[in-house]
Amino acid sequence: MSTVAQYALTWDLDSLYPHPEKDEFKKIFDEYKKDLKQLADDSESLPAIAPEVASVWADFLDRVVDVFGRSSDLNAFIGCHAAADAGNKLFQQMEASLAALGPLSNQVFTNVESAFRDLSDEQLNAFAEADDRLAKVKFFLEECRSNVQLRLPKDLEMLAAELGVDGIHAWGRMYERISGALRVELMEKGEIVKKSPGQVRVDLPDRKTRQNNFYAIEKAWNTQADNCADALNHIAGTRLAKYRRLGVEDHLTVPLRYNRMRRETLNTMWDVITNRKEPLLRYFERKAQLLGVEKMAWYDQLAPIPQASQGTGDSLSYDDACNTVIKTFHGFSDHLGDFAEKALNEGWVEVEDREGKRQGGFCTGMPTKKQSRIFMTYKNSADDMSTLAHELGHAYHSHVLREQPFLLQDYPMNLAETASTFAEAVLGDQRLAEADSPAKKLGILNNMLSDSVAFMMNIHARFIFENQFHVERAEGELSAERLTAIMLDAQKEAYCDSFEDWSNAFWISKLHFYITGWPFYNFPYTFGYLLSLGVYSTADEFGDDFPTKYRELLIATGCMNAEEAVQSTLGYDLTKPEFWNKSIDIIDARVEEFLKVSENMI
Repeated sequence: MSTVAQYALTWDLDSLYPHPEKDEFKKIFDEYKKDLKQLADDSESLPAIAPEVASVWADFLDRVVDVFGRSSDLNAFIGCHAAADAGNKLFQQMEASLAALGPLSNQVFTNVESAFRDLSDEQLNAFAEADDRLAKVKFFLEECRSNVQLRLPKDLEMLAAELGVDGIHAWGRMYERISGALRVELMEKGEIVKKSPGQVRVDLPDRKTRQNNFYAIEKAWNTQADNCADALNHIAGTRLAKYRRLGVEDHLTVPLRYNRMRRETLNTMWDVITNRKEPLLRYFERKAQLLGVEKMAWYDQLAPIPQASQGTGDSLSYDDACNTVIKTFHGFSDHLGDFAEKALNEGWVEVEDREGKRQGGFCTGMPTKKQSRIFMTYKNSADDMSTLAHELGHAYHSHVLREQPFLLQDYPMNLAETASTFAEAVLGDQRLAEADSPAKKLGILNNMLSDSVAFMMNIHARFIFENQFHVERAEGELSAERLTAIMLDAQKEAYCDSFEDWSNAFWISKLHFYITGWPFYNFPYTFGYLLSLGVYSTADEFGDDFPTKYRELLIATGCMNAEEAVQSTLGYDLTKPEFWNKSIDIIDARVEEFLKVSENMI
């Protein structure tokens, strides 16, 4: 008797646009390209900002909304195809074609933002009030004034954008090709097989298998160490050259502005984390005992606990994961639960475990379609279910903002991660409450604390590495060997030197270091994780109004800075330790529960 899957393992892209191979898609692409070029040309003749030309500017911004809405759609659509079929030359070529249009997009926003460079508050207010369309997107206008401070003079900015296609962004695309083509050699049933890195598991129960898989992955990535060192050096070198021209304080100035957050907030967050890692070290000690080892290694972080496997099982079907996510989301609010049902039933998600896919997972939005698409590889584990909830959280964020003006739908990465990790928290707490045995509870707590380790230690290691790398890169290029040494030191500092073995290839294998459109693609994850826990901890303060408050916060992410969004909706100051300590109090409580549940299982 055959069993029909309830939820599709592959996504529906055909309902969005014609397949990229079809002539109909070429016509859509050519029309977008023509309109973008015309928009860029017209941006050269925008009048100086003044109330009397407000309608001219509002008309132009209406066109910006139309063209860049389609731009978001097409980039997401082609990106989905390319991620699902990493070796497809057509998709790679189309990605390159879209990237080649980057200078036109940059031209538009360079001209728009440059007009705001020397505008006073009074002038900006008068301009916005002169047309209702501008008044509705005043925050966007204020962002233009702030962002232009990170732009070079117009001619240099345009030249940098043009050179970037074959420069910084080409290095990023090269890394994507390397990672997509990389294969790990493993011995299975007496035969050597080759798999994509994302297909090789290091979360298996057997430690020897985990260890062998880990070293096989390390070996494969290390074959590309010199190529990746070149890419990393040139990506960072390009950024640092621009930063010198801009005269910014340091390499963190730009990512902080991109995340709409203050330096005091970032420093406070890391200080609180650094001072409160001791409970996680006790978690490591207990987990090592449960695993039957003297000390944990890098490849033990995601290991299932033997004493918990009886209650949690080693395999979780995709259908069961989807139904669990839907049920737990409904437990928080029907608005969130209904959305998850819609996304899963309408083919928004790609999870099939097969060769040829790119590594990692993402959620990408298509604003003109008011839909998102989620990419991941599901391998029948509770961790994969958490990833699914995480990506659905991203999609929900876009869903909540879908009726806002397009220019107020863009939120920074640190606030984007709030919705995703909040969704994981909802899932984790609901599953923990329903656990009907110590074994189940232990398995769930282990997964939750593994997440805490990832955000408070793993990403801290990435931040320490990237920060030190940029300091040294300002003096010249670094060798692959030096990058490895920096990464090992960063891991030991972030993990309080608590492991017996580390990852030499972590800086090579981590895609986030090679993303060229966003510098320091690491601390926003920790920010979002702890912010989501802090938000979750305020539920009792708002009672039945909490789901509404949460949606208000998500909407605020599109039209406020991070600190203002939280202060205006929840009443907390992110530059002070109080909020971050509330977040980590939740983690400490989970550690204590983990220790209590596992006390008699050693």
